[in-house]
Amino acid sequence: MQKIGFAEALDAIVATDRRYHRDAYVFLRDALDYTTKQQKKSKGAAVRHVAGPELLEGVRLYALKEFGPMALTVFSYWGIERCEDIGKMVFNLIGSGIFGKTEQDTLEDFKSVYSFHDAFVKPFLPETAMTPVKFPPALPAPKLS
Repeated sequence: MQKIGFAEALDAIVATDRRYHRDAYVFLRDALDYTTKQQKKSKGAAVRHVAGPELLEGVRLYALKEFGPMALTVFSYWGIERCEDIGKMVFNLIGSGIFGKTEQDTLEDFKSVYSFHDAFVKPFLPETAMTPVKFPPALPAPKLS
C-alpha cells in the first residue's frame, strides 16, 4: 500500500469536509512542528507524542507569533471558532493517516481548553484602563469694565 502525501490527504479532507479552509490544515501541521520543537527545547529530549491540550497551547503561541492581533480574524476566515474545531481538524488528519494518535486521545481533549477571546484578543488589549487627562483649573473669566 502506498502512503498518501500531505497534499493528497488535504485534497481528500477538504472535498469531504468543507468546514475548514485548506490553509488551516497547513497551519495546523506547522503548529504541530512548532509545538514539538518548543517541547524539545524545554525538555531536551525528542517528543514522541503531543496531547490535545499541548497542541492547543502550541497553536495559540504559533498563531500569536505568525498573525499577532489578526489571529482571531484569520481563524474565523478559515472556519475555526473554538478549540473543538482544532480537534475536529486533528481527527480529520488522523483519519487520513497524516497524524497519529494513542488510545487515550479523544476529541474531548480539545473541548473548551481556552476561549479564543482570551487567547487571541486579550494579549493585545491595554493592560490598564486609560486614566483621564487632568486639565488645570480654569482661569477666571476676564472682568468687563
